[in-house]
Amino acid sequence: MAPKPRAPHKPESGVSLGPLEDAVGYHIAQAAVETDASFERHVGQPFGLRKVEYSLLMLLKANGALAPKRLGQTLTLTAPNLTLLLDRLQQRGLIRRERNPADGRSQHIVLTDLGQGTARDAAAAAAPMERDLLDRLSRAEHAMLIELLCKLAGRRAPV
Repeated sequence: MAPKPRAPHKPESGVSLGPLEDAVGYHIAQAAVETDASFERHVGQPFGLRKVEYSLLMLLKANGALAPKRLGQTLTLTAPNLTLLLDRLQQRGLIRRERNPADGRSQHIVLTDLGQGTARDAAAAAAPMERDLLDRLSRAEHAMLIELLCKLAGRRAPV
């Protein structure tokens, strides 16, 4: 027996979503509008950081020194875009490039003292933003959302 068709959903605007109702990309974009605005309020404007810059600082804060290649892979950035990002953060005094002590031909990216402080303060400022967003979801929904978004991105969900 075929599933019963559901009635079209009309958002608060009263406009039928039509084919967008089942379009994953549309719903991700709508959620991004809210999360982007929240990021700008809590972190972007106060710290002058773009989302990718914040993400890079958080990766260095969590891991210590990392090779540029690993940062690029984790952030899904091309080498030219990563270089521009690293140059911007280095000009701001937040990171520095150091020779890899195990292999002098390669570099590591590390947080400077200013970068450590900025990463710490930005993470603290992001905490209420995350709480506001998570208040809309149960714990199980949050875990499921992370798992599903990772799956869509072609990545394994964190354990």
